[in-house]
Amino acid sequence: MNAPDRYERFVVPEGTKKVSYERDTKIINAASFTIEREDHTIGNILRMQLHRDENVLFAGYKLPHPLQYKILVRIHTTSQSSPMQAYNQAINDLDKELDHLRNAFESELSKHSRDY
Repeated sequence: MNAPDRYERFVVPEGTKKVSYERDTKIINAASFTIEREDHTIGNILRMQLHRDENVLFAGYKLPHPLQYKILVRIHTTSQSSPMQAYNQAINDLDKELDHLRNAFESELSKHSRDY
C-alpha cells in the first residue's frame, strides 16, 4: 500500500522542530507558524483561542495536504502585540483551561466512584 506508516502522523522526525516561525514580509505584525504532526484538532482550538485575544486581527489555519502531517497557522495582530506574543498567550491560556478541565473531571470522577 502507498500510505505512509501510522507512526509518521505523530512522531516528529529527528532534526525537525515541532513549531517553526516565519515573519510575513508584506504585512506588519503578521506571521506564519508551522506546527508539525498536528491536525484540525489543535488547529481549530488554537484558532478559536487566538480569536479571543483583542489584539489579534486575523487567525486562521490550514492543512497543506492530507498526507503532510502539519498545520500552518497565520496570525495578524495590532501594533500593541506581536504574533509570537499572541501565539504564546493562546498556548498558555489553553494549557490553563485544559488543566482546569482535567481537575474538574477528576473531582467529579472521584465523587461518583465513592458512591459506587
